[in-house]
Amino acid sequence: MATALGSQPAAPAGWWWLFAAWLTAAGATAGSLFFSSVMDLPPCVLCWYQRIALFPLVLVLAAGLFPFDARVVRYALPLAAAGWAVAGYHNLLYWGVVPESLSPCSEGVSCTNKHLDLFGVVSIPLLSWVGFTVLIALVVVLKRRASS
Repeated sequence: MATALGSQPAAPAGWWWLFAAWLTAAGATAGSLFFSSVMDLPPCVLCWYQRIALFPLVLVLAAGLFPFDARVVRYALPLAAAGWAVAGYHNLLYWGVVPESLSPCSEGVSCTNKHLDLFGVVSIPLLSWVGFTVLIALVVVLKRRASS
């Protein structure tokens, strides 16, 4: 496809949505590693499960960027949904909706430790849940834009 001198070919439909999803996953991964490696906040069992869903998303989404492949949604969406479900359960446990007796964190770090409490509302489990929510929204938009 020939383009005018000095102009760039247009990005495929959905590329920017995929890039935004990758940025979100990369930022959430960096934040997670910052909390544990720099701030020395040990992750609980549920945090590890969320990391298991999050960390591969950085590579999976990047693989769909170059060359652009919207089919990456079939791999990214289940990972993001699994992380979202675990993060949602973690928040319910953290807020006391689910009794601590139903927590998988029986040894080591408690799943209800309050390591971070910004503005009296924002906790690490809430940050994770919001991150997975944004990832799911971006991937769903990508799927709809790429299929139209």
